[in-house]
Amino acid sequence: MSKAKPLGGRIFTPTFMICLMITGFFIYFAAKRFIFGIGSIANLNDGFPWGIWIAYDVVVGSAFACGGYVMALMVYVLNKGEFHPLVRPALLASMFGYTLAGVSVFLDIGRYLNAYNLYLPWQMNFHSVMFEVAMCIGTYIFVLWLEFSPAFVEKWQLKNFGKILNRVVFALIALGVLLPTMHQSSLGTMMLMAGFKLDPLWHTSSLPLLFLLTALFMGFAMVIFEGTISSRVYDLGDETSMFSKISSIMTWILGFYLVIRFQNIFMRGEMGHAFSGSFLGNMFLLENLLLLIGLFILSSASNRSNPRALFIAAVAILLGGSLFRFNTYIIGFDPGTGWKYFPSVGEQVITYGLIAMEIAAYTLFVKIFPVFEVHKPVESNP
Repeated sequence: MSKAKPLGGRIFTPTFMICLMITGFFIYFAAKRFIFGIGSIANLNDGFPWGIWIAYDVVVGSAFACGGYVMALMVYVLNKGEFHPLVRPALLASMFGYTLAGVSVFLDIGRYLNAYNLYLPWQMNFHSVMFEVAMCIGTYIFVLWLEFSPAFVEKWQLKNFGKILNRVVFALIALGVLLPTMHQSSLGTMMLMAGFKLDPLWHTSSLPLLFLLTALFMGFAMVIFEGTISSRVYDLGDETSMFSKISSIMTWILGFYLVIRFQNIFMRGEMGHAFSGSFLGNMFLLENLLLLIGLFILSSASNRSNPRALFIAAVAILLGGSLFRFNTYIIGFDPGTGWKYFPSVGEQVITYGLIAMEIAAYTLFVKIFPVFEVHKPVESNP
């Protein structure tokens, strides 16, 4: 039985109310989109068929939501039970991150009423990487809710459901590791189809591997980021020792990624392009500079034991990994002469609304359901 407990405390805090207000704007623009069509609020066009809803809400957002994936790897595959207290908070963040990514995809589909075709076998295109991504993400959302469901069992004393869950938990864990491995790499495979339209600084046959590696180290970085903030806000106690150990693992993955990234650029003769001073060259340098800053900080054992240094490194790594993915899908993509894209106000508000909903739902769940293992008494909640 988990030692996690609901944090309790006031629900309608100033932060929660601000998130609800932003969510209200989201509802307005989402309703407008569904009633009057996607063109009524979005700047998408034939040259840029996907924009910020896919590039950030799905491609970047799903990497932010890989905390549950990496902690499942650590605890259930590598048998590192010492990290078990980090599993449920990571699962909660992943659950909402992926669920809202699914909402974003639904908003982005032109004929959203036909979305059910994805689950009809006679409509499935098994040769399509987009189908594989959509099916994996859709299935993984369902798996994440089931993986988190022990918190519901403990809260509401659902003993019969708990017994059923215990019999299938091994299958859920296996799917929880398999599905993200498939669709995170396939998010890179999707942009291989862009061909010459994607700048050579990002178009490489290594994209599937690079996307999978970014999902791994961004997942670890998000665990540190979310855990540090939660520990301070909810007075959970010191978790630095666990963060220090996972940051050591993250360092090796990040170092491996950077070696592949620069070796790939060098072997293809694009190093001059990277240091040409052009806008795209500078974007390439910026994304990798952020990752190098994170790697440099974490290369010191003393920094890995310093909560502030760990947090700064996690932020730098999240920004660098996000920029790599955003550059691949938007900045480095040029569909041809005459096509331009910049997210409209409606697109931006919907993105902000999804983020606000995730924050609000996360704060609500940790106060109602057993998520955190409190290392010392919680005196007050903001």
